[in-house]
Amino acid sequence: MLKGHQSWIFENRPSILSTGTVGGPFEAKGKIPEAFDILHEDMWLNQDSWEKAQQKMLEEAIQTTLKKGRIEKESVEFLIAGDLINQMTPTSFAASTSSIPFLGAFSACATSMESLALAASIINAKGANYILCAASSHNAATEKQFRYPTEYGGQKPPTSQWTVTGAGCALVAQNGTGPAITSATIGKVADMGMTDPFNMGGAMAIAAADTIEAHFRDMQIDPSYYDLIITGDLGHIGREVSLDLLHDRNIPIDAEKYVDCGIAIYREDQPVLAGGSGAACSAIVTYGHFLQEVIKGNLKRILVAATGSLHSTLSVQQKDPIPCIAHAVSIEARSEHI
Repeated sequence: MLKGHQSWIFENRPSILSTGTVGGPFEAKGKIPEAFDILHEDMWLNQDSWEKAQQKMLEEAIQTTLKKGRIEKESVEFLIAGDLINQMTPTSFAASTSSIPFLGAFSACATSMESLALAASIINAKGANYILCAASSHNAATEKQFRYPTEYGGQKPPTSQWTVTGAGCALVAQNGTGPAITSATIGKVADMGMTDPFNMGGAMAIAAADTIEAHFRDMQIDPSYYDLIITGDLGHIGREVSLDLLHDRNIPIDAEKYVDCGIAIYREDQPVLAGGSGAACSAIVTYGHFLQEVIKGNLKRILVAATGSLHSTLSVQQKDPIPCIAHAVSIEARSEHI
């Protein structure tokens, strides 16, 4: 299964059997409202905290995925999921209500592809028949933890990004007619020495470039193999920086085929500054939008390189540089072969 130095090739081609996506009122006004199975009109979701609202969205995403996949939760061997909140409590509490054996995963905003890669690896090795993988985030909960509570009204620089309120889940199976997971590249932690938590896109650019370069090297293919190369949460600034880095490394990626989930989810007239972010961002945009384009036949092969900023409130206070990660997963139409 190992291909090159840091990639896996999945010879059994695990299937994405179904997905579930949930969003908030701001996401409903975005560029791709059709990507959501459930959209809420209130960020509270009738809960008494932002974190409990996030937990409920993840529970809804899991339930929706199971319903669409026509699978009972008792048939699912593992749930692999994570979020941005301290000790991943929204995810852990959601896992307690699901009663599915749970593996917590943390790669910040790259958690969506980390969980998908791990699920595919286990399924490919026949370590399970069905695995749910998911990621979630909540704008107000994340702002309260990492920056300032929304009620504070703090001003943000143009490099800042808007945390997505939502949850995305996928059901990975040994068999099925859904899109196939064909390979994954596990990223290395990297940093550019940046210390500004309000410029995560710029900080994560190096991780995206490193992982994408490693994927092409390990798999011995070039960018023309994919219809789209999709990054997660780099926003406008990080996308441009990472594209420049890739071009400097003689990786000829067509700018029109290099897209970002943080740019795809919101309209240009929404006040998101540099774009969207959050663990839910790449999960929702991948599962709710780009994956549907694969199912419809509009795309045959996509590479999703979700990116994550691994800083904490403590590391920022101690003026440490921001470590970042990117994990890439190749998804193909069932008829395609690697």
